[in-house]
Amino acid sequence: SEALSFLTSDDAHDLFTRTFNFVQTSQSSDAGARRDAAQVLAAAGHRLSSPELVALASKVRLDAFTKVKKAIDDMIAKLLQDKEDEVKHKDYCVEEINTNERETDLKNRDREETEASIETLKNEIHTLSQELDTLKAEIQTLQTELKRAGEDREAENKDFQDTVADQRATVKLLQKTLDVLKGFYNKKHKGASLVQEDPAGPPPPPGFKSYKKNSGSGGVMGMIQQIINDAKTEEAEAIQAEKDAQAAYESFVKDTNDSITAKNDSIVDKSATRADKEGALTDTKKELANIMVELEELANENADLHKACDFTLKNFDTRQAARDEEVEGLREAKAALSGAQLTLLQRK
Repeated sequence: SEALSFLTSDDAHDLFTRTFNFVQTSQSSDAGARRDAAQVLAAAGHRLSSPELVALASKVRLDAFTKVKKAIDDMIAKLLQDKEDEVKHKDYCVEEINTNERETDLKNRDREETEASIETLKNEIHTLSQELDTLKAEIQTLQTELKRAGEDREAENKDFQDTVADQRATVKLLQKTLDVLKGFYNKKHKGASLVQEDPAGPPPPPGFKSYKKNSGSGGVMGMIQQIINDAKTEEAEAIQAEKDAQAAYESFVKDTNDSITAKNDSIVDKSATRADKEGALTDTKKELANIMVELEELANENADLHKACDFTLKNFDTRQAARDEEVEGLREAKAALSGAQLTLLQRK
């Protein structure tokens, strides 16, 4: 834009006019005209820090105007091509940055979902581990209770055996005693029956009872028989209690073993489920690691895109306008040089 401003300014116009008038009025040669034109372009090049204009000034000194105009045409073509290339670069930058940001958003969603899956799997594994620990503790408790029940049953059975043995020994002893007493009293009763007669003489004096057979033996033997009966009853009750206790123990053992079996089955199932979830957790962690790598690649790509594109995107409109102005200035400069060439030809 500065080149255009200078080349189209009144000063540049006056300088060109004076130069070409001087060429016409002084009847200078083509070389002089090129030298003066080169001074104009060189001054503009140094003022605007434009190596292209400086190079063009050199061409003016050395080459014919036709070569200089071709160089201007080449510069214009290059500027137009640069402009087109920058449009393509801007479109590429916009598309690539948008694509990168869109893919980054999608990948971040994947990351969030994968992280949530990992937390869910961790919680499920933790819950399963707690349940397995509980089941194992319950099985240990049941096994302990089963062992204690067996020990108690064994002690109860020993007491039962002792009780039955004692009752049977008591019955045996008392039965022998009763048999001895029965034999004794039976013999005595038979002897008394053979010799006993009604007593002769007068009845006994007042205050004395008449003679009667001793009945004390019946009371003693009855008491012994009652003890025997009680012992047999207690034995029968002990036997029934033993049967009930044994049945209850067997039922407890069965129920406990069934419970242990069910808990062991549950341990097998939960262990398999936990193993599956641990495998899924490992795979999901690998998936997350891959996602993080892809996010890092996208971030690097985004940084590279901004490095390559930010200047173009921020200055696109200004640079496009500047190129348009520079092209216009070169076209005007070409027209001015064409006019100088025409003047020289007329002079010849």
